[in-house]
Amino acid sequence: MKTPLITKEGLEKLKAELDHLWRVERPDTTQKVSWAASLGDRSENADYQYNKKRLREIDRRVRYLRKCIEDLKVVEYSSVQEGKVFFGAWVEIENDSGEQKRFRIVGYDEIFDTKDYISIDSPMARALIKKEVDDEAVVRTEAGEFFWYVTKIEYLK
Repeated sequence: MKTPLITKEGLEKLKAELDHLWRVERPDTTQKVSWAASLGDRSENADYQYNKKRLREIDRRVRYLRKCIEDLKVVEYSSVQEGKVFFGAWVEIENDSGEQKRFRIVGYDEIFDTKDYISIDSPMARALIKKEVDDEAVVRTEAGEFFWYVTKIEYLK
């Protein structure tokens, strides 16, 4: 089960994707399907089959985005969060080996196509919630326990 939270920027990105799919990609693909269908035998028509499949993918994504956008709760920055790790925070951590990581804790629908975003539902995020700078976080995964120290917390305001 994913937590239905999202940042304001994440919601805007999803809305832009939905708008693009609905206003640009779907009409364009529908036109290609109609054109390919007009050529006759659809069973051996690669253009028809490819674009028909693409149309199903677009429709599936549009349905998902509409439902998703409706169900998501935008988490706005609050000064109460300052100094502690909460949803939307940029967090820098380090382990005893000196390995460092920097990422932002966001909703599940925001982590795709970004290297430095992690889901609020991930073991790392769960271990870091409510921690402060210099606190130790114990991250429990199937691979074992890992110890990280919070070195910096920032929020986009």
